[in-house]
Amino acid sequence: MFHKILIANRGEIALRIQRACRELGIPTVAVYSDADRAALHVRYADEAYHIGASPPRESYLKIDTLIDVARKSGADAIHPGYGFLSEREAFSAACQDAGIIFIGPRPDSIAAMGDKQSARAIVKKAGVPTIPGTEMGLRDDEIIHAANSFIGFPLMVKAAAGGGGKGMRVVRRPEDLESAVAAARREAENAFGDGTIYLERLLEGARHIEFQILADMYGNTIHLGERDCSIQRRHQKLVEEAPSPFLDEDLRRRMGEMAVRAAQAVNYVNAGTIECLVDKNKNFYFLE
Repeated sequence: MFHKILIANRGEIALRIQRACRELGIPTVAVYSDADRAALHVRYADEAYHIGASPPRESYLKIDTLIDVARKSGADAIHPGYGFLSEREAFSAACQDAGIIFIGPRPDSIAAMGDKQSARAIVKKAGVPTIPGTEMGLRDDEIIHAANSFIGFPLMVKAAAGGGGKGMRVVRRPEDLESAVAAARREAENAFGDGTIYLERLLEGARHIEFQILADMYGNTIHLGERDCSIQRRHQKLVEEAPSPFLDEDLRRRMGEMAVRAAQAVNYVNAGTIECLVDKNKNFYFLE
């Protein structure tokens, strides 16, 4: 049991964590920027510490400051919530180095899954089906050659880092590929600071299905069923439906087993999501 948890987030995200901690009898430490001095999550916590100016890069994204507050307050664990530093390898590693429990994945797991190409390569070795696509470390001319030789059109140009639909382009004709690669690379560089891109075959009309997984520190991993996130606009999910009306019991079982294998392949700990695509013939593939 944790003795005290610092919540490295704000607003509704922090409030949800505080409510769970209160139900468990665990004291909480809030942090706040100049903009959040009077925020509800600050008043609801057992302790609160000012961490900097209003811009997140000067407050909620300052790893050293958050570690210092955890030490000062006597917090033995940090919960990052989601967004901000929750998927930063450096933050998980900093907590580990400071002897503070990071309520989230290990640094190596974040590194492995944070890069979509790396994640594809790792889960593929574990027998998880992946969509045909390019391997890591290819030059642009090699990427274009791969598109014409074995991936085929239509295809998707995708950023290896980040998410939210940024750095993605659908390409239906070979003559449009070079410009799409360049545009996706620029967008990814601006959004994530990493312009690495890769190609995947486009599965027309595929369903976007996600499995929620939970993994503890003792090697136990389970899934909690699926949600269908196929209703999207600009590659952003609008509606999530659970359970999926598209899955039958056999497909649900096989996809759930695949989600657990994918999580175990990167030694995942904590809660996470395995995203998949399912084509019209009910063939399924790991996405990220």
